[in-house]
Amino acid sequence: MATYQEFIQQNEDRDGVRFSWNLWPSSRLEATRLVVPVSCLFTPLKERPDLPPVQYEPVLCSRANCKAVLNPLCQVDFRAKIWACNFCFQRNPFPPSYAGISEVNQPAELMPQFSTIEYIVQEMLGLTKPAASGQQGRVFVFIFRFLQPVHRVDMNLTDLLGELQRDPWPVPQGKRPLRSTGVALSVAVGLLEGTFPNTGARVMLFIGGPPTQGPGMVVGDELKTPIRSWHDIQKDNARHLKKATKYYEAMANRSAVNGHSIDIYACALDQTGLLEMKCLSNLTGGHIVMGDSFNTSLFKQTFQRVFSKDYNGDFRMAFGSVMEVKTSRELKVCGAIGPCVSLNSKGSCVSENEMGVGGTSQWKVCSLNPSTTLGMYFEVVNQHNAPVPQGGRGVIQFVTQYQHSNTQRRIRVSTIARNWADAQSQIQHIESSFDQEAAAVLMARLGVFRAESEEGPDVLRWLDRQLIRLCQKFGQFNKDDPTSFKLSESLSLYPQFMFHLRRSPFLQVFNNSPDESSYYRHHFVRQDLTQSLIMVQPILYSYSFYGPPEPVLLDSSSILPDRILLMDTFFQLVIYHGETIAQWRKAGYQEMAEYENFKQLLQAPLDDAQEILQTRFPMPRYVDTEHGGSQARFLLSKVNPSQTHNNLYAWGQETGAPILTDDVSLQVFMDHLKKLAVSSSA
Repeated sequence: MATYQEFIQQNEDRDGVRFSWNLWPSSRLEATRLVVPVSCLFTPLKERPDLPPVQYEPVLCSRANCKAVLNPLCQVDFRAKIWACNFCFQRNPFPPSYAGISEVNQPAELMPQFSTIEYIVQEMLGLTKPAASGQQGRVFVFIFRFLQPVHRVDMNLTDLLGELQRDPWPVPQGKRPLRSTGVALSVAVGLLEGTFPNTGARVMLFIGGPPTQGPGMVVGDELKTPIRSWHDIQKDNARHLKKATKYYEAMANRSAVNGHSIDIYACALDQTGLLEMKCLSNLTGGHIVMGDSFNTSLFKQTFQRVFSKDYNGDFRMAFGSVMEVKTSRELKVCGAIGPCVSLNSKGSCVSENEMGVGGTSQWKVCSLNPSTTLGMYFEVVNQHNAPVPQGGRGVIQFVTQYQHSNTQRRIRVSTIARNWADAQSQIQHIESSFDQEAAAVLMARLGVFRAESEEGPDVLRWLDRQLIRLCQKFGQFNKDDPTSFKLSESLSLYPQFMFHLRRSPFLQVFNNSPDESSYYRHHFVRQDLTQSLIMVQPILYSYSFYGPPEPVLLDSSSILPDRILLMDTFFQLVIYHGETIAQWRKAGYQEMAEYENFKQLLQAPLDDAQEILQTRFPMPRYVDTEHGGSQARFLLSKVNPSQTHNNLYAWGQETGAPILTDDVSLQVFMDHLKKLAVSSSA
């Protein structure tokens, strides 16, 4: 029998889904006692080279308020050519084209290995083709009559872009350049709105500074007036913040309605107004890229990656996506957290308890790529006194309709089931089914979502309360005895993830500008599980003469004089040379033939870093530093400060470097957590 870990991995590879719990409590009351909600990370367009799309329409349930898609979990009567919907139990006849099906000749959508299947269709479910509008028809007549062949247009367009010059308008001393970004954006959105409604399109906004005039202005043109900081926002001293945010939100909603995404490429040494503009990309699925200059190779390579292609030679992007969730009657959907907007589609499977973007069973995601991942949150609504039949399963179906980059209309359907369990008698089985990595990311997304509208300390307190409750529920301990506290293997890493999350830039705004916080949060709520975990708890690799490279604890005890460390935080790649290694490198030992092994040691982290740099979007900032270097702060600010200036006595005994900080260490955090979890007064 496969372990839960293998089961979780198989489901992620096949369906692009990771659930917080892989065995669900069968009643509402027991589900709320689990603390972490039944929820999942879902990647709608997870790349599956082994999943070619089928070229026919999906078969839908005939009940008007259901319309679920035929799937491997449906009961089928092959003789009568009838199938029973596993959501509403409606019996439906197969269409005439299915007359030849039998137990040995089944269509793909009934085979268990095709719990995720993709259809190429002529029209979207419940949607008319974009060309149906009269206005657009006139647009296409104009296009066919007056536009030149594509290759000639492409050549002329390239020439025009090549002739673009820097704005020659003089900027007086002590002033900022006048930028009417809000107006320019309004023109771009309006043009697309009028010419290509409900058709895939991107607006690409390149900004080298904040908007300084017109609607959407973020700061005045006087340089003596600094752009708003977190301190100004907390003191309600950010004059243009509310008005500008409202303006860009209206713009984002206009774009989202038409399925157009807005990308922001902001390169400047100061803030550019991302805090006010973040909704443009967050609500439309667009990219945000932040850098120091458009001339850096970092920006150029990141921008090239926007246009990367898949194994079929198509762009890795999809447009105008509508994602719908259907659930079996024991479940309801509470909401989604990710680059989406609500389509306000009410139905029997929509919960009144909202988490994230809730109150709907359909969301619009204007732009998707293979790594775009949404956090989906559910509620068990089955009553405590209405037991689920033995062997019953809860079912969730994700129906994602989108325009492929090759202009095909496609529908991807993923149908996922999990067993119900009685939390009274099977609590240990439920505990074993806990996916602590997925749960940590899903709770982190809830925290980040709350941080957008609540005070930072309130969010941290909420996270702490949830962690304490989870430890009280599943920890093994004697009352008022912290030393007796133990967590099972399936939960043992969860408190550690929460410790690093509390210190992360997603919840801590100290030392980050409002623009930087917006940028970090933007990427966190759209990346898949692996990348999200790296953001919460960076990966640290050690290189030494004593063996091959190995992952080590993200702890100050890992910083040793004769080691090279490679830290991946998602946003930065830091190569840190220990004190001894740095001295040898300065002495030039790597240039001497007899120290070839030292040269190879220096090269190893560079090669591994290059591998990461080649695949990540956006490209991480590359930092090469050493003991005592100014940029060593990137590493020192992330590691667990198990040794600080307050307990220096062990330094110099191969136990790691002390960190100059007043932050608590993981050990102190865990001791405090244990004390609160076992307290009889809690």
